[in-house]
Amino acid sequence: MQKSFHLVLLVAILPVVQAADWPPGKPSSSKVFNGRKTETFRHGVSPQWGYKVAQEDAFVVVHPKLSRKNAPLYVVLHSAGHDVFSCVNCTKTVGNHDIYRSPDDHYAIYLDCRKNRNDWWWGGMHRGDKGLRERNSGGETMPVEKRVIDTVGWAVKRYGIDPNRIYLSGNSMGGSGALGIGMRHGDIFAAIKANVPAGVEHVSERLFFDSENLPEGLVLPDPPICVNYSAQNDGWSYGHDHFFAAMERRNYALFFYWGPFGHANNSARINKVNDLIDSFDWLSVRKDEAYPVFTGATSNSKLPWPDDLKSSEAGQVNGFFRWKNVEDSTKRLAMSLFLVSPENLKTRFEIPVNAQADVSLRRLQNFTLKAGELFRWQFGEAKGESKVDPRGLITVKGLNVTNTPRVLMIHAGQGPG
Repeated sequence: MQKSFHLVLLVAILPVVQAADWPPGKPSSSKVFNGRKTETFRHGVSPQWGYKVAQEDAFVVVHPKLSRKNAPLYVVLHSAGHDVFSCVNCTKTVGNHDIYRSPDDHYAIYLDCRKNRNDWWWGGMHRGDKGLRERNSGGETMPVEKRVIDTVGWAVKRYGIDPNRIYLSGNSMGGSGALGIGMRHGDIFAAIKANVPAGVEHVSERLFFDSENLPEGLVLPDPPICVNYSAQNDGWSYGHDHFFAAMERRNYALFFYWGPFGHANNSARINKVNDLIDSFDWLSVRKDEAYPVFTGATSNSKLPWPDDLKSSEAGQVNGFFRWKNVEDSTKRLAMSLFLVSPENLKTRFEIPVNAQADVSLRRLQNFTLKAGELFRWQFGEAKGESKVDPRGLITVKGLNVTNTPRVLMIHAGQGPG
């Protein structure tokens, strides 16, 4: 009843306006909500988005509590049970879809896909959406995705957003959308976070996970770092074994947490099952900094998918790895790698003192090598030589990472002797 009252309160004050073409001009409503300036914009469609019929959409912009220049942007995709206005109303109550709540020092933008029923974030790719699955399969960019990307670009220009600190989040259907839309746009989003995503089919289609390689001629930017927390006892989590395998095969950065917390959205309740879901500071990731990808880590828990869905155990993938950039110049790359220490992370999980993993390097800013080129590496006392793989990816296999930081150094060319 409380939620319904808030919904009526927010929607009732919005005037009925004639939707303009894209982009929007003045907000249709501007007020203080939950202690922050909040603007609502209504707009029509851009011809470039590819909608077959005209439609009206709305989005809400929430300002930082204290005005600041070059602020980061927190982008929210709502669940199937919400629209943009009820989504914003959730932020008034702790425990009510906590992932919707943006940090006080960020701008936030809340988009809508409820009003136009066939315009859902995931494109209807879950096995439960039989009428939409065939129509929306494949890797083609859907109109809703183009609308999201253009809306983010509009916000960056209008509010002077830091283009290197744009983050995409979503719950349930919005979590599926965050994966499916966000992973294709590493040129836009620094990192993404998906709370119990309702299906991984969308991202599997968009990134061609069923294929060994991307279609010929398709070159994707290095993807955002992905945080995903899902429950093995949630029917919407079906297929996460395939998702994990594809992320490993593609050397995409993944922090993955699970446990028997169902299709939950209350962070405090989820933390009682798996207290790692908020342990990685995803909002500190910058798009203009290199990052490591850890694959095949010996510290990973065993996945409950597909054969142990009744498991009562919580688990993680890559949950304890951390890093710090040291140098990214034309001459060399240097990055400190380490495991988080028990002093810096209080958790019910046993934090390992060391873990072996293959480490790939993405989003390099200045240090570049071409596919097939030789490089030298050193990590503590370990050192060796290797070649850049056919995808242009630098990978060092079998590094022993400990809770004592050590610098991984990469140099071009072959070593002496």
